[in-house]
Amino acid sequence: MKTIYLMTLFLLGNSLAVHAQTNSRTEAFAQLPDWRGVWIAEGFEPGISGFAETLGTPDAKPHPLVDPQAPWSEEGRKGLAAMFGNQAARKAAGWGFPMMMKGPAPLQFLITPEETLIVNIYQEVRHIYTDGRAHPPEEDRWVTTWGDSIGRWEGDTLVIDTISVREPVRFFQMSPPLSDRAHYVERLRMTAPDYIEGELTIEDAVSLTKPWVVKTAYRRTPNMDRLVQDTFDNDRSEVEDGAFTIAPAAP
Repeated sequence: MKTIYLMTLFLLGNSLAVHAQTNSRTEAFAQLPDWRGVWIAEGFEPGISGFAETLGTPDAKPHPLVDPQAPWSEEGRKGLAAMFGNQAARKAAGWGFPMMMKGPAPLQFLITPEETLIVNIYQEVRHIYTDGRAHPPEEDRWVTTWGDSIGRWEGDTLVIDTISVREPVRFFQMSPPLSDRAHYVERLRMTAPDYIEGELTIEDAVSLTKPWVVKTAYRRTPNMDRLVQDTFDNDRSEVEDGAFTIAPAAP
């Protein structure tokens, strides 16, 4: 009888612990904002080409991340001039970070208490760990094109700290000439049911003379309910008469 009694107490205690853990996780989810759906960066709503409609036209403005008025150092200005001078010959190798957060490629936010994923339609995924961990030591980091990101919630604002972005200047045609040592801090907050406002602060002792703040914003599109991530063989990185075009498929 004593053995049965002790076993009953053990099972009851284990059941209560699981119940408490489940309740705690349910409460944690309830505190998180609802960022479901598909989001597009404000000002970059794509036209039929898949790019913002003013891109490559006389009305086009400098992309905010390659703005000549940003606080570029001498090294940064050299990189900017090289990027503009060789833009037509460059092939997109993906969006990479930070360009994936400031372009027409649709985004999806998947939020849990421990981690937020930011996914774009080109199958690029950012993992933002919000479980209290720190960045791993440099020798242990898996250096990717979207870097190592940790985050925290300050009320309804997601604060993201990103380092170790591999070759941020290499990927898209208009990638900012930042170095691998750049440090990024983002703040994202939903200010209306279908609107997220953000701010990206970049520090880079190689390419910048001081911290650079770039405003971001995203609108939830009512016309899309999911991202369809599939392979495709059309190349939209060709430039014809100053505008992007779809290159014919290879024979």
